[in-house]
Amino acid sequence: MADTDVELSRAQWGSRFGFLMAMLGAMVGAGNIWRFPYIVGQEGGGAFILAYLVLLLILAIPGLIAEVALGRYTGRGVIGAFRAVTNRRGLAGFGVVVLLVNVALMSYYAPVVGWTLYYAVHSVLFTFTSAGFAPESFWTGFQSTALLPLGMHTVVMALVGFVLYFGIRRGIERLVVYAVPGLVLALAAIALRAVTLPGASEGLVFTFGVDWSALLRGSTWITALGQALFSTGLGWGIALTIGSYLPEYDDIPIGGGIFTVLGNSSVGLLAAFSIFPIVFAFGIDPASGAELTFVSLPKVFPNMAGGGLWALLFFVGFFLATFTSAILITEVGVSTLDEETNWSREQTVFGVCGAVWLLGLPSAYSGSVLNFLDFVFGNFGLPLATLAIIGLIGWSLTPEKLRVLEVNRNAGLYVGRFWNPMIRFVIPAVMTFIVGYYAWTNLGTPEMLGGVAVVVLFPLLGAATIGLLDTPRDPASGSS
Repeated sequence: MADTDVELSRAQWGSRFGFLMAMLGAMVGAGNIWRFPYIVGQEGGGAFILAYLVLLLILAIPGLIAEVALGRYTGRGVIGAFRAVTNRRGLAGFGVVVLLVNVALMSYYAPVVGWTLYYAVHSVLFTFTSAGFAPESFWTGFQSTALLPLGMHTVVMALVGFVLYFGIRRGIERLVVYAVPGLVLALAAIALRAVTLPGASEGLVFTFGVDWSALLRGSTWITALGQALFSTGLGWGIALTIGSYLPEYDDIPIGGGIFTVLGNSSVGLLAAFSIFPIVFAFGIDPASGAELTFVSLPKVFPNMAGGGLWALLFFVGFFLATFTSAILITEVGVSTLDEETNWSREQTVFGVCGAVWLLGLPSAYSGSVLNFLDFVFGNFGLPLATLAIIGLIGWSLTPEKLRVLEVNRNAGLYVGRFWNPMIRFVIPAVMTFIVGYYAWTNLGTPEMLGGVAVVVLFPLLGAATIGLLDTPRDPASGSS
């Protein structure tokens, strides 16, 4: 082996810092820097942020602790984790459901990473501060020329495959320990500059001022719930996979869940803290929607002293955020198929990245396809995957068993029995509500039909697929 410290079993993180940066890097992505600010803008600012933070506390922290602990408990990828907990083929098939949802999510997320790469490259070239730069034309020109989005999508998946080829310590960990702190420093620098702009105080009032009446609207909480799930990655299988690489006696599952949620929400707030002072200082509509990051902000940089540097910091940091997420999302499939097939890790990386690239071509080519898939899998597929993982813990393994054997083992913090009903009842009830709510509010639409197809067909496909897979390989034979 290339490593001097021969790994006798499943690959492990080289340090606790590497694990924490991987967790944060996986969860901090487009959901925090692109989606979070414009959703805050559309939902009126501080009230939405407060609802979002409450839901993170109630759902995301308990859920991520459970998912990380399950990963360490089983020491396997998503399908192997289901196999280890239940012997029933139908239930084990839900591991395939999680994998299918993960790959589908990554297929339309990769083109978004391609957008950030395109903007990062042009920030290095100082395009955004060049004479005659027109943000709207730049964005529409990029989107209307199919070759550019397809090319960026291809480059992104090639880069993802390159990092994953080197495995956990030599690939993922080496990247995230530099990329994640670099992202935070870039956002912090922009935030410090933004608050010094004339008129920036209005942006701070908008961000942190709470309209209490907005908290009485159901739409505020529904939107905040969707953002909490999208930005933390709960149920994607990411935390489970990352946790499976933890050493057996590490005390990190509790801290990993808490740190990830706190870090994730902090980066989201830092992004809002960076963007809204600029938005108000230059008279941009905070509710301008998805174009806020790619059209509205580039208008500002030419009018800022040292605007080229601030554009570079922002878009390079944005790319690092989305790219680290893409790597960890893809690792879920790589890790799982490395165990479940006779392929080497190198072959698995090539196969998974190739499949994501191929499935992502329609989304890279057409924004309408991307939006359709985002709605279907964000509101139907992701809750289904979360139900599968949390349901496995809540009803097959049982929260009490996981709490005693993994969550509290060697831990400096103690999780009490109150955690058990959160995992067994509250989170599954919320996921079921999300699916029902979006099915009801979109009756008869293609999005509803697509969502129902996912909810019905994916479990059937999972049950059929699990029987075709060979008995899982011993993790010692893996090449991670």
